[in-house]
Amino acid sequence: MIDGIVAAWRTELPEVANLSLELSKRIGRLAGLVDAVTLAELDKLGLTKAEYEVLARLRSSGAPFRGKPNELTKSLSLSSGGTTNVLHRLTAAGLVTRGADPDDRRSSWVELTAQGVRTAEAAVLAANAAQSALFGRLPAPTGRALADLLREVQGQLDVLTVAYRR
Repeated sequence: MIDGIVAAWRTELPEVANLSLELSKRIGRLAGLVDAVTLAELDKLGLTKAEYEVLARLRSSGAPFRGKPNELTKSLSLSSGGTTNVLHRLTAAGLVTRGADPDDRRSSWVELTAQGVRTAEAAVLAANAAQSALFGRLPAPTGRALADLLREVQGQLDVLTVAYRR
């Protein structure tokens, strides 16, 4: 599929049929496959991807499973408005509570409720099982090598993207 796309561009506009095109298409395809299996599981639980990301981030923070909205916004690459909307939905569903930060009147805390902890854990386990089934098709050494290469690439590209954000 991707080889065909690259071949078509090699004919139509050869200067774009390069390694960058192939890498971006392959990475995009892999991301799409991971998203598809993950979103199928989240849909069963009635969660959006953004809701899942917030619940998972809070659950992975350890007890008392809380964080500040601005930290969630930054770590999850959401807009502040998007974070606010997600937090409103999660609060209405009884999965998080929001409260003032006694040490900083300008800030607040978001904390998982007991039901939020259970929902977060169920969602993370379901998403992980689906992703494990997907990647379980790879031989273990191939998967490990891919993870190591992606860590290296991400580290190098993260440095470059800082310049674009300025």
